Amino acid sequence: MGDMANNSVAYSGVKNAVKESNHGDFGITLAELRALMELRSTDALHKIQECYGDVYGICSRLKTSPNEGLSGNPADIERREAVFGKNFIPPKKPKTFLQLVWEALQDVTLIILEIAAIVSLGLSFYQPPGGNEALCGAASVGEEEDEGETGWIEGAAILLSVVCVVLVTAFNDWSKEKQFRGLQSRIEQEQKFTVIRGGQIIQIPVADIIVGDIAQVKYGDLLPADGVLIQGNDLKIDESSLTGESDHVKKTLDKDPLLLSGTHVMEGSGRIVVTAVGVNSQTGIIFTLLGAGGDDEEKEKEKKDKKSKKQDGTVENRNKAKAQDGAAMEMQPLKSEDGGDGDEKDKKRANLPKKEKSVLQGKLTKLAVQIGKAGLLMSAITVIILILYFVIDTFCVRKQPWLAECTPIYIQYFVKFFIIGVTVLVVAVPEGLPLAVTISLAYSVKKMMKDNNLVRHLDACETMGNATAICSDKTGTLTMNRMTVVQAFINEKHYKKIPEPKAIPEKTLAYLVTGISVNCAYTSKILPPEKEGGLPRHVGNKTECALLGLLLDLKQDYQDVRNEIPEEALYKVYTFNSVRKSMSTVLKNSDGSFRIFSKGASEIVLKKCCKILSANGEPRVFRPRDRDDIVKTVIEPMASEGLRTICLAFRDFPAGEPEPEWDNENAIVTGLTCIAVVGIEDPVRPEVPDAIKKCQRAGITVRMVTGDNINTARAIASKCGILNPGEDFLCVEGKDFNRRIRNEKGEIEQERIDKIWPKLRVLARSSPTDKHTLVKGIIDSTVSEQRQVVAVTGDGTNDGPALKKADVGFAMGIAGTDVAKEASDIILTDDNFTSIVKAVMWGRNVYDSISKFLQFQLTVNVVAVIVAFTGACITQDSPLKAVQMLWVNLIMDTLASLALATEPPTESLLLRRPYGRNKPLISRTMMKNILGHAFYQLVVVFTLLFAGEKIFDIDNGRNAPLHAPPSEHYTIVFNTFVMMQLFNEINARKIHGERNVFEGIFNNAIFCTIVLGTFIVQIIIVQFGGKPFSCSELSVEQWLWSVFLGMGTLLWGQLISTIPTSRLKFLKEAGHGTQKEEIPEEELAEDVEEIDHAERELRRGQILWFRGLNRIQTQIRVVKAFRSSLYEGLEKPETRSSIHNFMTHPEFRIEDSEPHIPLIDDTDAEDDAPTKRNSTPPPSPNKNNNAVDSGIHLTTDMNKSATSSSPGSPLHSLETSL
Repeated sequence: MGDMANNSVAYSGVKNAVKESNHGDFGITLAELRALMELRSTDALHKIQECYGDVYGICSRLKTSPNEGLSGNPADIERREAVFGKNFIPPKKPKTFLQLVWEALQDVTLIILEIAAIVSLGLSFYQPPGGNEALCGAASVGEEEDEGETGWIEGAAILLSVVCVVLVTAFNDWSKEKQFRGLQSRIEQEQKFTVIRGGQIIQIPVADIIVGDIAQVKYGDLLPADGVLIQGNDLKIDESSLTGESDHVKKTLDKDPLLLSGTHVMEGSGRIVVTAVGVNSQTGIIFTLLGAGGDDEEKEKEKKDKKSKKQDGTVENRNKAKAQDGAAMEMQPLKSEDGGDGDEKDKKRANLPKKEKSVLQGKLTKLAVQIGKAGLLMSAITVIILILYFVIDTFCVRKQPWLAECTPIYIQYFVKFFIIGVTVLVVAVPEGLPLAVTISLAYSVKKMMKDNNLVRHLDACETMGNATAICSDKTGTLTMNRMTVVQAFINEKHYKKIPEPKAIPEKTLAYLVTGISVNCAYTSKILPPEKEGGLPRHVGNKTECALLGLLLDLKQDYQDVRNEIPEEALYKVYTFNSVRKSMSTVLKNSDGSFRIFSKGASEIVLKKCCKILSANGEPRVFRPRDRDDIVKTVIEPMASEGLRTICLAFRDFPAGEPEPEWDNENAIVTGLTCIAVVGIEDPVRPEVPDAIKKCQRAGITVRMVTGDNINTARAIASKCGILNPGEDFLCVEGKDFNRRIRNEKGEIEQERIDKIWPKLRVLARSSPTDKHTLVKGIIDSTVSEQRQVVAVTGDGTNDGPALKKADVGFAMGIAGTDVAKEASDIILTDDNFTSIVKAVMWGRNVYDSISKFLQFQLTVNVVAVIVAFTGACITQDSPLKAVQMLWVNLIMDTLASLALATEPPTESLLLRRPYGRNKPLISRTMMKNILGHAFYQLVVVFTLLFAGEKIFDIDNGRNAPLHAPPSEHYTIVFNTFVMMQLFNEINARKIHGERNVFEGIFNNAIFCTIVLGTFIVQIIIVQFGGKPFSCSELSVEQWLWSVFLGMGTLLWGQLISTIPTSRLKFLKEAGHGTQKEEIPEEELAEDVEEIDHAERELRRGQILWFRGLNRIQTQIRVVKAFRSSLYEGLEKPETRSSIHNFMTHPEFRIEDSEPHIPLIDDTDAEDDAPTKRNSTPPPSPNKNNNAVDSGIHLTTDMNKSATSSSPGSPLHSLETSL
């Protein structure tokens, strides 16, 4: 009643307040409210009591009624929005199209091209004055009149290709951004929330909620704003998205009355007064930290707020004062590195962004610069040779004097030479390169949308191809995030799968249906999926939903029963709580008898059972001995598979007897009849084990980071295939992980992390900071020769830092919070792990597409540059005219980039290891192909150029007089050149030396279309191109010869792929990433794909032989060591006596640095295990793998404690060198 009295006082206060509200202001400021919401549990309570008396005090200061809510008067609403802000978090301003264009123009290759084009354009408009040419020596270089007119085409065409690239890039970014924003706003508009205004309960859009609103919260709600509880019934909140705390927090007026935005209501209902909205709410503060809105000073302030908030939140909830310094130390560096990232990101993007330049871009830029330099050198040599030739010919051979009036004409010659030089340069620079990258990425991103990957940052796509590690959440990503009954013990039969309804007797089925429907909270229900093809939605308690799901699997409908027996008709309910660990419901039948249904933890409910339903559905006696049998044969096996077991039972009270005493619960819930025992789990998604196998085969380590307990985590990890029997791996809890990576002062040490992460597969009971620490530790690690590229999945607000730190962050599209999405690079629209594998495939495909394109492009470039260079030097005129060059260059480049960059990915991409950051773009195999094909093409072109007229019996096209019509001779050279490129494009589809270049060619419609299209256009150019294209018509026979010579490249390609790359030692790779030092073992790394399997077997044989020898010695030593000092190497003999205790003490596993037995690859892990385990009893198969490994380590540790294969011994050194 005290509350009610208070309430009326408060309300009368409000009325007075409303009267004076026109000139008076609110009795509480924005800053005060924000400070209040930063506090947690008891602190907040003290603050409220100190400053405002109670929650009604806050209401009266906010001028609102706890029962009637706000008046809804527009003027009042406006004023509140002005003072306390709107419930809207302003998104980052999208970049304008011009900004995106400017960003795209920063590309080095494009800048080189622009300069070349502008120079070429400028020179084409330079018209020198005419003079008396006869005086000034015979014109050794004739100036065709349409050369002058068409000179500008070249420069213009290059500029056009640059404009294309820039526009395509910018448009891609822009449409992607727009798509993403559209998705966001659609989600935002659909959200509505229940508030009380003017005494009416209404639903308003989330954005319209204002400070002072009285909102009604119920289970399943995502809170849209911060508030203080006014009244609550058994309210439990999941605050894990803010604090990372997996346990639900109970909200009561006398303990913890603060509710925070972005958290989920898991149980109960209540009313809150809204105290902070939008940017000032807890989620808003985190958003501003990620750089969504607001200016820098505000950010600084919020950063501090967030820090203190994080510390308090996590710590208070865990009630561990000790951890506070730890949390503080972890959060501070974390925020200072990544916190202010948003605002600086754009500045950094231009020079060196946070995630460095994407690997591929780095390599491409470097390569483009190298090619540019080579082209520059070639063009400079061309110009110098031409000038020298001219000068020597004119002034030395003909002994002509330098005449003043001839100077302009000489200059004109020099300019002409310079233009030829620029032509060579332009041919050399691959303008198709940036376009190919852009097209390939854009195409991949579009296609990835179909594979449920919404890519937010283009480079994430190709970084994913290099990924070496994936740190995945368990719930929702690997599992379905829905509790499901997977096993059942019904009618004395243990079903490993849910039985058919026919298999269960009618009676038993009736008991099951009524028992589950009635004895589950009526708030738990299964609703139809929100969108087509989705899974049904579970609302309410997850475990109860699993039981209801069991009924649906048995083709029964629980809703019918509930309609028949509404909630009011339930006679008595003993609700579930942590003490009872069971829930019971009493029904009164029409004949006056009672029936009670009970469900709960199996070990507790089974103890209260004295009967069990037998195979025919009739009850029979159930003795303690039978119970022990069930525990051994049913419950323990279920538990070892990570299932939660629940027992369902009932009891009848006959009509004749006096009514039982319902308050004496123990007397009532006893003497039950067991109906069934069910095993519930959050099942692994069916497609996950296969996906993880693919990852492991592709050289990617999958690690599971979860808040769940270690046993469930281990069971799920084994089901997924993250843990395989016989492997040497590590499962640790967050607490333990933290203990091992910190030194005495509590600081994190990289060396300590380096000892752990290579073997770590499961991190259980982990906090978001542990996840961030792990990701950072793996990325910064220098243990492996390649830097690790880490992908991370996350869905909670707390995963933001880890997602930002990772090379590629995946956020969950369905379960993910907005904060997680904002911090991520790719959004998984179906929350499924297999989509990550698809992303890896696409990423690798981008890489290979670029390599294919490069292989093709560089062949064209090498040939064209050499032809232009020699032609210019020998005949003073390029055999391929500028416009023809342009066709070869622009059309072939652009179209080829389209054709080769849009190859769809194949499963075979997942059969190789990741390339790593230092893998050159052009491998030695590709270099072999490029040089081999260039050689063939040059031989053909030069043969035609210098002997073509004799072969085809036509007029010689060399040294033709000025203004001569185009010759057949040069047309054949041009046509054959183009045909060779066309067929070489087919060769370029394979880059790892595969023989069948046609494999899967029809899967790529774009490729076929482009090859055919180019061929048709070529026919048109040659037959009808005439003067502008310097072509004359060819006969059918000449065409056939051209095509035949072109097809020769396919046969020549087969010849090239026969030569083993390993023999050609002189080949070098090109296009390395930017790295600190050149790695000499590069060649070894490249040839991994081409290594001979027989050779590998042989090496493995040798190593196994040495290892066997070493092991025999070690075993002899072990026996001796056991005799001499039994437990020298173990710290506490009593704890280590049995292998089962190893499970409870996993920390023993990495006490020493590393076992001294080198593994070649994973396949050997299995054959090592049995031998190493010699001194421990082999564990039973269903025990945890950890036990096995600890056993292995036990022996190796003892070897060390006794004089084991000491690192000095010659055998040991031999072994390590191997």
